[in-house]
Amino acid sequence: MSETVLIVDDEQDVVDLLVYNLQKAGYKTATARDGVTALQKARDGFPSLIILDLMLPQVEGTEVCKQLRADPKTASIPILMLTAKAEEVDRIVGLELGADDYVTKPFSPREVVLRVKKILSRAQGKGAPTEVLKCGDLIVDIAKHEAALKGNAIELTATEFKLLAMLMERRGRVQTRDRLLTDVWGYEGDVDTRTVDTHVRRLRDKLGKAADYIETVRGVGYRFSDAS
Repeated sequence: MSETVLIVDDEQDVVDLLVYNLQKAGYKTATARDGVTALQKARDGFPSLIILDLMLPQVEGTEVCKQLRADPKTASIPILMLTAKAEEVDRIVGLELGADDYVTKPFSPREVVLRVKKILSRAQGKGAPTEVLKCGDLIVDIAKHEAALKGNAIELTATEFKLLAMLMERRGRVQTRDRLLTDVWGYEGDVDTRTVDTHVRRLRDKLGKAADYIETVRGVGYRFSDAS
């Protein structure tokens, strides 16, 4: 395993704990204690994934996330946020800015490692269908990990791409939020379903006119229109 995880947190004990457990799981690690250093290391080293605390000195984690997503060089790097339980608003803002997932403090190191594995698995397209999905002018090429509308590329994070591909693959069928959490994120049990809503909203924003393909089924979940 050659993936490198950049750990960004200003608490040394948190950094040490994550370094130990991630290296034990076979990952290489790099660290940063503030937002400025995090941006520099992300741009220079291009890590496989970034674990990003929201409360950072100099540049806050939400701003780091925003700048990483705005830079074509770092836009596709998966981001796992670390947040305190009281930071619900910041957590939603972070997801809307492009973070792939979050873990609340205090956290289980084992859970963080499992989240990292699942996010990287999505980024590498493991378990995805090997086909090209089409709906009108919207095309999703699973093998190439590319999405395009009227021939124009759509920049999606690994999670957004898998969410779109799964909805398209199951077009016409309602997908509950719990089902999407299980199949896209790999979660089972008590997980905040607003994670799904935030990603769908972000995905719709990027799809532009094709956003209407994703229908909300009130009180249940989402359905990709079967209209072609």
